[in-house]
Amino acid sequence: MSDDHTHVQEFFTARAARWDARFPDDGPAYATAVAELGLREGERVLDAGCGTGRALTPLRAAVGASGVVLGADLTPAMLEAAVRAGRDRDGRLVLADVGRLPLRTASLDAVFAAGLVAHLSNPAENLRELARVVRPGGTLALFHPIGRAALAARQGRQITPEDLRAEANLRPLLAGSGWRMTSYADEDTRFLALATRAG
Repeated sequence: MSDDHTHVQEFFTARAARWDARFPDDGPAYATAVAELGLREGERVLDAGCGTGRALTPLRAAVGASGVVLGADLTPAMLEAAVRAGRDRDGRLVLADVGRLPLRTASLDAVFAAGLVAHLSNPAENLRELARVVRPGGTLALFHPIGRAALAARQGRQITPEDLRAEANLRPLLAGSGWRMTSYADEDTRFLALATRAG
C-alpha cells in the first residue's frame, strides 16, 4: 500500500466511528445529489469511496430492487461503520481502492463519489479507472454536502487556485480522464459536478 493510501486509511480509521454523528443533517443533500444522477430502475451504480455508506440508501431507492448498488472503500473501519448503520442492506460493500476496482470494463451505468476527489492519490489515473468501469454515456457525480468555500472555512484554511475541484481545474481533469463535465455547482450548501462517460 502506498504512503498516500496509508495516510488516507489512518485519517478515516480514526474518524469512522463518529463520522455520521459529526454530520447528522447531510442525508437530504445526499438524496438530492443522487436524484440528479438520473438513475433508472434496474441500473448498476457504484458509490466510490463510500465511507459509512450514506449514499447507499438513496442509490438503492433510485435503482430499485432489480438494480445493483456497490459501495467501495479503502478503509475497513468505514465499511464496518456502514454495516453497523445497516446500510449493507442497500448495497454490496467492497474493500477496494478506486484506483484498481475489481469490476469489469463498462459494467456500470453510473458512479457516485462524495468527498472523494481531495483524497485521490493520482486524480487523473483514478478518474480514468472510474471511467473504465462505466459504459459510454454513463454518468459520474462528484459531490460534497457543502461547497468549497464553506468547507475551507470549516477546516480553517483558504481555497487555493490549484484546488482540483475548481471548475477551471476539474473540467480539463475530467476531459483527460474519459469524462465530459455537463454541470457544475459550488454553493454554500453543496458541491456537485456531473459528467458523462465519453463514447
